[in-house]
Amino acid sequence: MTTLESIILIAVVVAATMLTRFIPFLVFSARRTPPPAVAYLGKVLPYAVIGLLIVYCLKDAFAGDSYGIPEGLAILGTVFLHLWKGNALLSIGGGTAAYMLLVQTCFA
Repeated sequence: MTTLESIILIAVVVAATMLTRFIPFLVFSARRTPPPAVAYLGKVLPYAVIGLLIVYCLKDAFAGDSYGIPEGLAILGTVFLHLWKGNALLSIGGGTAAYMLLVQTCFA
């Protein structure tokens, strides 16, 4: 692939990404209320996506030698941090750090 082709490819990808991000703001402006179906999806999809991510992350956890113990401990740590501090960034970072520490030291 030549340099020009690479630049064109990157430009098309950037344009497509921006278009998909901007269309909802153009279609559902602040002056109009969204249809009930869109409002419902806006309410339930974040929880569904989080559930989907948890299932995806744990799909192979019990197949290994550790039987999902580091994953379970990291999840408990994440829940504890979130209930204690209420900060999503701290909870995610702390849970990730706990998991990495467990799998690289205790369950290596």
